[in-house]
Amino acid sequence: MKQFFCFVWCFLIFSFAHAQETNSLYKSKKIITDSLTTTVHLDSVALNNTYFKIVNNQGIDLDTANYTVDYNKATLTFTQPLQDTLSVSFLNYPDFLTRTYALYDTKRIVPNKEGAYIFSVPEKQATTFTPFDGLNTNGSISRGITVGNNQNLVTNSNLDLQIVGNLSDKIQIRASLQDSNVPLQNGGYSQKMDEFDQIFMELFSTDWSIKAGDLFLENRASRFLNFNKKVQGISGTVKFGNDKSKTTIETAAALVRGQYAKSEFVGQEGNQGPYKLKGTNNQLYILIISGSESVYVNGRKLTRGEQNDYVIDYNSGEIRFTTLFPITSDMRIVVEYQYTDRNYARFLGYGGIKHEREKWNIAGYVYTETDIKNQPVQQNLNKEQVDILKQAGDSLALMMAPSAYPDTYSENKTLYKKVSQNGYEFYQYSNTPTDTLYMVSFSYVGPSNGNYRLANSSGVGKIYEFIEPVDGLNQGDYEPLIQLIAPTRLTLATVMGQYKPKDFTQVDFEFGFSNHDENLFSPIDDEDNQGIAANVNATHRVLNNKWKVDVFGNVQLVTENFKTIERLYSIEFDRDWNVSNTFGNQSLLTVGSKVSPNDNSFFTYQYSRLEYSNSYIGHKQSLIGNYLYKNFNLNTNTSFLSAKGSVYNTNFIRSKTQAVYTKDKNWAGSRLDLENYQVKDVATQQFQTLSQKYAQIDAFVGRGDTLKTYVELGYTYRVNDSLQNNVLRNVSNAHSFYVKSQLFKTQTSDLSVYANYRRLKYTDTGLVEPTLNSRIAYNDRYLKNLIQTNTIYETSSGAVAQQEFTYIKVDAGLGTHMWNDYNGNGIQELEEFEIAPYPDLAEYVRMFLPNQSFVKTHQTKLTQVFNFNFSIWQNESGFKKFASQFHLQSSFIIDRSILRDGSGIAWNPFGSSSDELVAENSNIRNSIYFNRGKQKYTTIYSLINNRAKNLMNFGSLDNKITTHQIQFQHLLNKWWLVQLTNKFDKVESISENYGSKNYLLNNLSINPRISYLFSQNARVELFYEWKDKKNVQGDLETLQQHRIGTAFNWSTSQKFTFNGEFSLYNNKFSGNPLSAVAYQMLEGLQPGKNITWRLLFQRNLTKYLDANISYQGRTSETAKTIHTGSIQLRAFF
Repeated sequence: MKQFFCFVWCFLIFSFAHAQETNSLYKSKKIITDSLTTTVHLDSVALNNTYFKIVNNQGIDLDTANYTVDYNKATLTFTQPLQDTLSVSFLNYPDFLTRTYALYDTKRIVPNKEGAYIFSVPEKQATTFTPFDGLNTNGSISRGITVGNNQNLVTNSNLDLQIVGNLSDKIQIRASLQDSNVPLQNGGYSQKMDEFDQIFMELFSTDWSIKAGDLFLENRASRFLNFNKKVQGISGTVKFGNDKSKTTIETAAALVRGQYAKSEFVGQEGNQGPYKLKGTNNQLYILIISGSESVYVNGRKLTRGEQNDYVIDYNSGEIRFTTLFPITSDMRIVVEYQYTDRNYARFLGYGGIKHEREKWNIAGYVYTETDIKNQPVQQNLNKEQVDILKQAGDSLALMMAPSAYPDTYSENKTLYKKVSQNGYEFYQYSNTPTDTLYMVSFSYVGPSNGNYRLANSSGVGKIYEFIEPVDGLNQGDYEPLIQLIAPTRLTLATVMGQYKPKDFTQVDFEFGFSNHDENLFSPIDDEDNQGIAANVNATHRVLNNKWKVDVFGNVQLVTENFKTIERLYSIEFDRDWNVSNTFGNQSLLTVGSKVSPNDNSFFTYQYSRLEYSNSYIGHKQSLIGNYLYKNFNLNTNTSFLSAKGSVYNTNFIRSKTQAVYTKDKNWAGSRLDLENYQVKDVATQQFQTLSQKYAQIDAFVGRGDTLKTYVELGYTYRVNDSLQNNVLRNVSNAHSFYVKSQLFKTQTSDLSVYANYRRLKYTDTGLVEPTLNSRIAYNDRYLKNLIQTNTIYETSSGAVAQQEFTYIKVDAGLGTHMWNDYNGNGIQELEEFEIAPYPDLAEYVRMFLPNQSFVKTHQTKLTQVFNFNFSIWQNESGFKKFASQFHLQSSFIIDRSILRDGSGIAWNPFGSSSDELVAENSNIRNSIYFNRGKQKYTTIYSLINNRAKNLMNFGSLDNKITTHQIQFQHLLNKWWLVQLTNKFDKVESISENYGSKNYLLNNLSINPRISYLFSQNARVELFYEWKDKKNVQGDLETLQQHRIGTAFNWSTSQKFTFNGEFSLYNNKFSGNPLSAVAYQMLEGLQPGKNITWRLLFQRNLTKYLDANISYQGRTSETAKTIHTGSIQLRAFF
């Protein structure tokens, strides 16, 4: 026994000594694979074969058939080429097992001629620096500058860094930092160039944690202080105590970038979207914080994703429902989200403490969110505007102010001058620098409620004009006013607790206090700022045998002025009780009982009473149940509401019941869904417009395993009654048929089919409105990977926006577009902007504006890829050997939207001449390869068809390009590489309202090149290119272009790269060189002789740092020489 205790003692000491080492044996490594990657070395020592895992960039485990692992050599070998980013997790052996043991230090002994050993002391080596040594890091940081004689100095930067690891035995760190010059939201939400796009850092241990940066603050335990916020700040949590007595303290301080909002709307029949989301004051231009949304349809919460229910564009604030979730006119859609509202700098403070014991717990939380009124961000308030806010109180209608202020002339601004005429003083558009100019913003005030109307929407800035009143009646829709936003403050405090004297008996309580000031500038209307709320909830089990019976009760009191951060009740509470326009102090009483005959079945009866300060009283009874017996399952949710209010009386019956029978892999079932919603005016006893009734029955059958292969067929019949001449009568009937399936799924192939066909018939008119939502996804490989195919086909109905956008001037080099004043009127018109061919000309960026006008369409999408890989026959003979020299690829990507008018359904992705095309984005490419990648008479023929038709607010734009291209490549004597490219293009542009951009170009080009290869890493080449371009309509412009030049490339094994190019152009152009057609034909060059050149130098300075230096220039006979240079440093972690 004594020896046993000694062994245990030694074992514990040994385990403690190696605890730190053991914690670090699990390692992970990220690798990027391509078609050349076959073997990857994971570590310098052997791996433990008890744990090994590989996942792709989507977090899905990689099939073991794709790789093998040699644990002794710590190598990973791929059985077939992969192009992916993989995360490999593995387990090392302890260091004492893999360490090399020696009597002497092996670095200090050398062999001599006699075979003995002599002892030597080597020279001291210089220390090497490793950034973040001891931590797992991944990412890079770059900083660069660009300067030229045609632009100002421009800086650019990019940061992407992740850090994970241990700072000590007890402290760990997690961090992620991302930043770029142009912050486009994808998880982060900065709006300024000088802000980090996303930053997160966390220090944590077993009992505490500190987080800083982009945070999610959340409290879902409290009923009255329920919230989720995405903020930028710092938060901390600390826990102490033991299992019997535990205390948790949390606190946070942050700047708020998001404000809670909710959009409610009814779906449009067959319209999958997009649907526009707005701010709390109906702002159209909002930026939604990514990941903050919750979407509900008829009370059911949906899931985001192309393979699920909906997708959302956070930058434009638009939501679109996928083909797999058909939208009908019977759907109530509610979207909750946070959007960036930065009229003022906004501060958030949050703190809480919770103490827990075995039978009880108590907690308290405080939350405050306040605008700093002296720090406006998106609005600059002058003294007059502040005075307006001081007198407005809480009335939004009184917070309107004149928008005009004096400004200086700029060609990038839309400015106005003040004019007096016929007794009226008004603003008139002016681009004359000598005028006294004003910057004026116009607000839509409703039809014939203003004195201005929109005169021109084709410019960068919309132009408004004054319309004189007729007989004292306004003729316009706009006024030179802006809506002022007042600073607000919301403070909430709650105390909550729970007492659980025994199992199945529990009492909860919560008390809350709120202070909500809607205008910090004004004391007017402050008497309604404060409110209180209370809630008590109790449950008790009265029978606990085979049958279990629970009783419960809840009482909640909420004063009229009590405010919460987010909604207090369920998403459809207002509709369930018909209290959307009911105000006053509220009391809600709920009692009921739950009976459970077995573990899988229950029935709950509930009675609720809701009252609002004697202006509303409602009684609701509900029965919710689920019964499971052998293969039969029945569930129901039925309720009856009877309510009396000061204005309306409501009777509301609803029931949702489903029965399903399951046998082996087969199932069949039916659903019954009905509502009878009657709302009557108290005084007249007439039905109100909210009144409606419907009944819907569903039947479905299925077979298979929904996780593997299955098929389900279903039918739905719905009858809708609505108010007609104060009587609820039938207005429409709908028949729906659907199929959803995964017909087969193997390692090489899969096929899934979804289709939903709905036919809605209106009773009065007999009009039939059909809609079809379908999606077919098919992937397969044939004949041992000889043929590979991928197909996705979709049909749906939706809407296409009449896109509105503008252009904003930025520093040269940071933009994407340039402005050409084609008509010489000095006005920046939208169709005068082109993509800049050179960085120093890129002075504008395109910014899309909120879409307000939509056109109903049928949409058809087809993505089809064929790949014929005959190279698998390269070891065969005869015809197969000959065919192995060829490779065929064909891809179709077509997305068409045609006008939805009538009872037709669009199903043909290629369309017909009778279709009224609204928008299309298509790319069709067919290529035939001979000796692909071998540089031995290698030939490629490609036929490419591209089309992009877009609907703009000023008309449609349609661009078509058809290309025939032959590329030839051959290596002579290992040193000479001969290349020849022949191309024929047909380029067509059709602009509905801008005639100068209508053209049809026939382009022909021949481009021979010859290169001398000094080695695999060095080459020099000479090239010549001839182009012939003719516009066969309009002014019949022509271009003959000759280009001759040389290029070189040199790289070394030390990661040194140096390349450059010099080109001499001779452009013989016939036509107006300042026209839109000339810009397309000359590609940014000038008629006559042009010279362009570029140089690029890249060098790895250290293992963690490299440098890029580039220089480019151009000159012509009619323009000055342009020089542009840039330097960039990039550090890797």
